[in-house]
Amino acid sequence: MTHIIIVGGVAGGATVASQLRRLNSDYKITVYEKDRDVTFANCGLPYYLGGIIPDRSQLLNYTPEGLKEQKDIDAHVYHEVTHVDPSKKEVTVKNRENGETFTDNYDKLILSPGCRANSLPLDTDMAFTLRNLEDTDAIENYIKQNNVKKVLIVGAGYISLEVLENLYHHGLETVLIHRSDKVNKFMDQDMNQVIFDAMDERKIDYRLNEEIDTVEGKTVHFKSGKQEDFDMIIEGLGIVPNNESFKDTDIKLDDDGYVPVNAYFQTNFEDIYAIGDIASYYYRHVDLPTRVPLAWGAHRAASIVAQHIALDSAPPFKGFLGANAVKFFDYTLTSVGISPNELKHFNYGMTENEQYNHASYFPGAERIHLRVYFDKDTRRILRAAAVGKAGADKRIDVLSMAMQNNMTIDELTEFEPAYAPPYSSPKDIINMVGYKAQSK
Repeated sequence: MTHIIIVGGVAGGATVASQLRRLNSDYKITVYEKDRDVTFANCGLPYYLGGIIPDRSQLLNYTPEGLKEQKDIDAHVYHEVTHVDPSKKEVTVKNRENGETFTDNYDKLILSPGCRANSLPLDTDMAFTLRNLEDTDAIENYIKQNNVKKVLIVGAGYISLEVLENLYHHGLETVLIHRSDKVNKFMDQDMNQVIFDAMDERKIDYRLNEEIDTVEGKTVHFKSGKQEDFDMIIEGLGIVPNNESFKDTDIKLDDDGYVPVNAYFQTNFEDIYAIGDIASYYYRHVDLPTRVPLAWGAHRAASIVAQHIALDSAPPFKGFLGANAVKFFDYTLTSVGISPNELKHFNYGMTENEQYNHASYFPGAERIHLRVYFDKDTRRILRAAAVGKAGADKRIDVLSMAMQNNMTIDELTEFEPAYAPPYSSPKDIINMVGYKAQSK
């Protein structure tokens, strides 16, 4: 019987386990998850803290018992794979509840250990990160048990912004600090102005180019020399790959500790796959390496890997486009394609437009700012970014499909929207950026 071991659950590991079982009823499938929950909706965690998602059970998909009963998958929580031996096709596993260690052999190994949150070396018990449901429970319990009123948010990426908004909705006073003046790195910096506008409107304090120096009791000492009391600190400082179990093996890693994979998510060992946040591949539309630690990529990889193992064939992965979005109060900030910092590799042009999301005379019209970058030599779209209170995500989804099919900036004039006054304009903003590009 073919034994498939999966390191890690959640979007990558649990999904590939389910896909494998759907394709083959005979495989022995074992999932080792080092934390408490094998499946949960981690993208929804900030919204549970804010009360937007009222029922915690809505975030849970399967328990180990449910996976066994419904899918005959053996899932073991609090079981950490501490070492991988590719030559023996063996993993070493530690039961974190009783300390026992054992080995297990595989025919196929799928690495989906994810990443962990960066954290500051603070000597305090009031600092938290948010990466899984255990973190969420710890934050919720600390707020309740310590009568938290005032929270310091450190960092200005997706997690920090979502946590800030949701704790504000929860009725807490929030203060945001960030070590530079560059926030929300997926967006063009000038388009991030709405983030500051939203905080100003609500009188939320924020400080750029600021860092924590030390914490004494509830007093936070900042590197600027200021000090202030807080009841809680939540850090959103990026992620680091969980590669400890195989970083000293012959499994190839890139310079940042992630695992490069081929179009079928195989590592340099054909029987070892890597999916989810740990995997590194390329953009779909340009020849540049990238990592996209978001849910779509994990789910797509899970499907391809399951087919590759069970059917001996699968559609090759054609690469990432990096489509992403974040909600911050009334605004949506969204982009697709290469990052702003990667534009320097191209001879690029840019065109942009601002107009209403639908007919201006129809009630509820909101302005969208759409910006599109293109390669001047090929006219193909490199990157697009949009911000607005309504309709920004719809336009980026359309442009993602355009980029998937190698459309040029000029072909956007041919985009035919599903027009009616409540939904669009006779010349949608996508059409307009195409028209404006004709002179560039």
